[in-house]
Amino acid sequence: MATSIEMVHTAKELLSGLTGLKVDTVSGVAKDDRGWHVTLELVEMRRIPDGNDMLATYEVLLSDSGDLLSYERTRRYRRDQILEREG
Repeated sequence: MATSIEMVHTAKELLSGLTGLKVDTVSGVAKDDRGWHVTLELVEMRRIPDGNDMLATYEVLLSDSGDLLSYERTRRYRRDQILEREG
């Protein structure tokens, strides 16, 4: 059975390959009946100063065997933008 660490590595590789961008941060991982949900932050556009970089949050869904089921960008924001947690 796959571990969360293995799924995070797989998600990072797949998303980098699909987008051509480097994963900046892993912000979440969870497993449910649909599969592994891995939330990743990527720098989509570097700017000067760094606070103006454009970042994006992507949700990757993997099967238990590590196959990509779906991915989507769920949020785009400037690095210096304060994000409030929903809920």
